Amino acid sequence: MTDIALFAAVFLACLVEAVEATTIVVAAGSSRNWRSALLGTITAVIVLAIIVSVLGPAILLLPLAILRIVIGGLLLVFGLQWLRKAVLRAAGVKALHDEDAIFQRQLAASRAAATKSRAGVPDWYAFTLSFKGVLLEGLEVVFIVLTFATNQHNLPVAIIASAAAIAIVIIMGAIVRGPLSRVPENTLKFVVGVMLTSFGLFWGAEGVGAAWPGSDAALLIIAPAVLVFCLLLVVVFRNRRRAAESKPAQSKPAQAPAAAPAAPASGPTATATVTKAEPGLLTRFGLFWYDFVIGDDWQIAAGVVLLLVITGLASGWALAWLITVVAVGLLIPYGTARAARG
Repeated sequence: MTDIALFAAVFLACLVEAVEATTIVVAAGSSRNWRSALLGTITAVIVLAIIVSVLGPAILLLPLAILRIVIGGLLLVFGLQWLRKAVLRAAGVKALHDEDAIFQRQLAASRAAATKSRAGVPDWYAFTLSFKGVLLEGLEVVFIVLTFATNQHNLPVAIIASAAAIAIVIIMGAIVRGPLSRVPENTLKFVVGVMLTSFGLFWGAEGVGAAWPGSDAALLIIAPAVLVFCLLLVVVFRNRRRAAESKPAQSKPAQAPAAAPAAPASGPTATATVTKAEPGLLTRFGLFWYDFVIGDDWQIAAGVVLLLVITGLASGWALAWLITVVAVGLLIPYGTARAARG
């Protein structure tokens, strides 16, 4: 991958995440307290900088093969998540990611919350809302920067690309002080999903020992092929949606009215209401990382692990790379169909 391709991939991915983070910060600042929102943002950026400074050098110490397996697998999981959402939105099966609507929801929630001062912060709600929003979106930026940069051993270009994307979005957010709804986010996610999936497919197969024909030049075929395949899926799901909408509504048989619920028992024999205990700190920590890495479809993540294992076992075969191509060609429509039913 050239420096230009590395810059473009990181820039586009970080642009999407920066738009979402900025929408949250602007909502917190405009409806609550700008000082507190900016303090939360700065604190989150410091935490992210520490993560990059610690993980960056540590990841570079890993052997290249292991690095490519881990990076390739994670990029595939991330890329397939982005792709299935982008395909369904482009097909009209799911609503487009509307920054205006997100901004209004954040605005309403911010205005409804009580104002509390804590640890020298005038508005703790605005602080925590901005901090969480920037930290969560920023973690994806950190992941993208580290994975691309460490695989190419070019951290400066990846950092410059991410900083440029973030700076552009911050400037736009400061100027309009509102949601960045004019940014074609679904189109960007579609392109970034294609990039993440293509690089994950390429690096994952290389990491387990498969040799691509043409070496790095294979990416010039893989990325367009993934794009065309996903565009065909958009057509398929759009036609399925139209066919479902054109079917006449079937009349359902009348159902007997439900019986009125029995009055709760009273006295010593009454059953006590059981309240669910809040999950502990370690459980919440584990659930956060599970949701961050695995996402909302564990079967796709399991499929990625399986395809890498099978490809590794067949790495002595000259066409072992075909296994990953076929597997990803099955996982994309499978995951998209599951998301459409959800």
